Amino acid sequence: MEGRLLRAPPKIKILEAAGSIADGRVKILEDKGSKVRAVVESSMGDRSYNVTLEIVNPKVFIASSNDNGTRFRGYIGYPIISVMMIKGVIPRNREVEESLRGIPWRVLNEQFKSYEKVLEEVTRSIEAKGGKHLVVKVKEYADNVMKDLLRYKVYSRE
Repeated sequence: MEGRLLRAPPKIKILEAAGSIADGRVKILEDKGSKVRAVVESSMGDRSYNVTLEIVNPKVFIASSNDNGTRFRGYIGYPIISVMMIKGVIPRNREVEESLRGIPWRVLNEQFKSYEKVLEEVTRSIEAKGGKHLVVKVKEYADNVMKDLLRYKVYSRE
């Protein structure tokens, strides 16, 4: 396969992807079945990420996104994950998505400079919205999506 194989993302990026869907920040520009073009707006609304996703087969994808995680860190960035969710490649959970609505991801990332600390803050927010039951559901969802991502091969076009 041509291109660089992207690594699995930090688990928090799965939550960020689900939150971007709840916030209505994912816009599909073109959907030709196995090829999709989309734009994902950042949580602050000041950046947008251009995403393409090609489904080669049920376990192999070719993707591109101009987010930092994909371009510079070599993992499947949250904009790509959000498009995979919308396309049904990754199962969605509306309750999980709603629990992540309105989270200022970039503000938290810049404030804490640690995905672990951001996750702690996000977990507090989820618990405030729906209690420990919802926190468990979100964690299970993220774990299941990570298992899916580890079974896939996602190659970067860049």
